[in-house]
Order: sequence, then C-alpha cells, then structure tokens
Amino acid sequence: FVEVCLLYINRAFSNFFCVFLDAESERAALHRQRSLPHRPPVIPLVARFGDQNTSGTPAMTEREASRLDKFRQILAGPNTDLEELRKLSWSGIPRQVRPITWKLLSGYLPPNAERRENVLQRKRREYFGFIQQYYDSRNDEHHQDTYRQIHIDIPRTNPLIPLFQQASVQEIFERILFIWAIRHPASGYVQGINDLVTPFFVVFVFEYIEEEVENFDVSSLEEEALRNIEADSFWCMSKLLDGIQDNYTFAQPGIQRKVKALEELVSRIDDSVHRHMHQYEVEYLQFAFRWMNNLLMRELPLRCTIRLWDTYQAEPEGFSHFHLYVCAAFLVRWRKEILEEKDFQGLMILLQNLPTMHWGNEEVSVLLAEAYRLKFAFADAPNHYKR
Repeated sequence: FVEVCLLYINRAFSNFFCVFLDAESERAALHRQRSLPHRPPVIPLVARFGDQNTSGTPAMTEREASRLDKFRQILAGPNTDLEELRKLSWSGIPRQVRPITWKLLSGYLPPNAERRENVLQRKRREYFGFIQQYYDSRNDEHHQDTYRQIHIDIPRTNPLIPLFQQASVQEIFERILFIWAIRHPASGYVQGINDLVTPFFVVFVFEYIEEEVENFDVSSLEEEALRNIEADSFWCMSKLLDGIQDNYTFAQPGIQRKVKALEELVSRIDDSVHRHMHQYEVEYLQFAFRWMNNLLMRELPLRCTIRLWDTYQAEPEGFSHFHLYVCAAFLVRWRKEILEEKDFQGLMILLQNLPTMHWGNEEVSVLLAEAYRLKFAFADAPNHYKR
C-alpha cells in the first residue's frame, strides 16, 4: 500500500512539475518575443525556406527531384518494399509523398497497393463509429474528468500557431484524444499526449493543400477531407502510442526508465556535462521528463519535429528506443551553454528554453547523425551505460 501511494505521489509530482515547467517555458518564450526588436517573421513554425519542398520554397534542386523520383518509384509498385522505403526515408521524406509514406511506415496502411483504399475506408468508418458510440459519454460522471483535462490542454497545444487555435481544429483534437483515452483505459489520457496529434494532423492537411499551413483556415476544406484527416491522425497516433504506452500508464514507468538511461548514457559520453549538472543539483527528471513525455516537441519547432519523425518512423523502435540517443545528442549539443551556467536556476532556464526557434532540416540532420553514432557505439554493448 505504501509503495502504491508513493508511486501515485511520484506521478502526480511529475505531471505537476512538467506542467509547471511548460508554463514557465511559455512565459519565458513570450517574454523573449516581446523583448526582441520588431521585425517581420522570416521563418514560419511549420515550414521553412530551403526545407524539403515545403510551401514557398524555390524550385527543387536536381538532388531533391531525384530523391522524389525514387520515393515515387517505390510507392508506385503493387507491393511497397517497406525496407527500401525505410532506408530512403531515414534522411527525410519529401513533402509531396510524406502523407502516404507515414501511413505505410506506421503500419496504418498495408504494403499491398490494391488493398489500401479498402483499408482506408474501413478504418475511417470504424473511427467515426467510435465517435457515435463513445463521444456522447464525455460528460458522464466517470469520463468528465478526462474530457475536462483534454479540453484544458488543447488550447495550450502549439499556442503560437494560429492553425491550432481554430475552434474546429480544437474540436477534432478533443474527439481524437477522448476516443483514444476511452479505448485505452490502462493509461487513459495523460498530459503530453495532446502534442502527439499535431505532426500527423499537419502532414495529413498537406495532402489537400499547397499553401503554408500555419494560417490555413480548415473550414475551407471539404467536409470529407477534414473527416479523412481526423480519422487518419487518430489511427497513426494510436500506432505510435502502441509502441510507447508504458510512458503513460500508472507511474509512467517507461519515462522513468528512459530518463535514468539518459542520465547513465550522458555520464558515459560527456562526463563534464554530467558532473556539472550534478554539481548544481540539477536532476535529469526535472528537464528530461518533458523530453520523453512530449518526444522533444516542446523543445523544437514543429517543422523540426516533422523532419525528426521521418527518421523515427524509418528507424526500428524509433519512438521508443532511438529517441533516447536523440535526447543524449540533443543535450550534449548544448554543452558549451550548459558549462557556462553556474547555478541551478540558470541551468533550468536554459534547459527548458533551448534556442532552437531558427532550427531547420540541416540542424535536425546533424542531430540525427550524432544520435545514430551514439546508438551504433553503445546500443549493443551489454553494459554500455555503466562504467
């Protein structure tokens, strides 16, 4: 009984700490934004000039056109070779083929091209069947706390991107998250899961539009397109969460293990950073809980998350295992800034507000290459974390 109580208290504290730091992070970001001299926005949060054929980019380079052709050749066959598709996707997926590629790599769609349309129609009908069956129960006594928390969290999801502040988009997210929670009672809804819908939603919106997505009015889409985006986002998010559900079950044991593994890994790859944080009593759980809970989505612009997820879906156990090495590479990437901070408060402010706003594909590619190097060096060693 005592152990269960301690676990409950630990989870409650972890969630409170994560929410508190998220709020502090948002306030700090807004403060920095207000304190900067006014200048027209140059880099959108979702698309960026020069990043893989996102909206507004110049004509494709010869290399980009060649890569797109390779994707189209693989996707055009009667049975898609998923291994070849993963190899090609590891270095990033062109926007034009990202929706179908994500659906294939996540396991939502079958490799057999003839079966895809039937599977899509069946899964979309199934999702809206869940809506009819469950959604009216959101105000029932035993579900209202779940729905209330989702309703509170949705407006906090990417608050700086107008797309996600539209009422119709927020209603879509509420339905997706509520249905997922009802169908997964072992974990239910946990704060942080709301972030995981957004990359799928944006990628699947791009299936229907050419312009930038940040300020796009989704009400201009046909109802069928919007329903397809919603259902596809639900199923792909569900596939992702199936692989990391222990991050969100009671006491969030998956996150606890991964944060501990991150601490041990960093102590091996950069002892100076590790000792510096211990010197100023910074616990890894105080900053890395959010990195695991939200898959670095609060640390990176959404355009970078989408690029990161290209590789996660191409990498075996990308979200559950490779993410650990990405977090280690990400932390050590800031070693100079970390070692310059000489107190607990300075370190925490830095670690919760790392300056990635202007990051794009190039920075993410360097991060992924370093993560792959770490995985290659450490993943197969029997006691690779320990000295």
